[in-house]
Amino acid sequence: MLEWLTQRVDPSRHPCVAARAAFNAESYRFGLYEPLGSDAATTGLAADLARFGHGSTDDENGEPADADASDFATFIAVFDAPGRPMAEPDRYADADDPEQAFERDLWRQLSALHATDDAPWDPATSADPADQKFSFSFAGRSYYVIGMHPRSSRPARRFPRPALVFNLHEQFEALRQAGKYDRMRDVIRTRDRQRTGSVNPMLADFGNRSEARQYSGRAVPADWKCPFHAAR
Repeated sequence: MLEWLTQRVDPSRHPCVAARAAFNAESYRFGLYEPLGSDAATTGLAADLARFGHGSTDDENGEPADADASDFATFIAVFDAPGRPMAEPDRYADADDPEQAFERDLWRQLSALHATDDAPWDPATSADPADQKFSFSFAGRSYYVIGMHPRSSRPARRFPRPALVFNLHEQFEALRQAGKYDRMRDVIRTRDRQRTGSVNPMLADFGNRSEARQYSGRAVPADWKCPFHAAR
């Protein structure tokens, strides 16, 4: 299973240099779950993401492995994965608009995660998805979430199963403070243009627009309203 996953999350296929850094440093972790948005997926993901965020994850040998912003720590949640009891080949194949269908599932999953979370929202970010300082918070730590699925219009967002990639928000703040963010942004845009012919129109500069618009990978309209509402 691990080999199946690593072959399909090959960072050489993606323009993001942070993804490559996470793989090179082996600071990524995988979780396999039932269908996206299901109760079973929520229960498993909530437990695993909390452990990851608090630096109590285990590596493939069962040894402790800290989640640290300096390592570009990344948690990759894969749903409907081969070998799971309720695995589906491609749940969006027959949808009228696969990207909208995935977007609904993504926000339903994040809303369900939030409903289980008894920790305060990360004070470093906003809980309002319309705010430019918004970042999804769980167990007291904020994450920039990248949605991936088989039917994405962006090649870099395509994956054989629905997946959510959780990147620690503080990684990007650390890059800004170190004066490295602009360079990383420019490299990502260049690679994206080389691989797909254009830059993802949703990728506004970090901190200048709500990142909620970017999570699903769909090119959302200017009047798009995020369906997520924080309870606290």
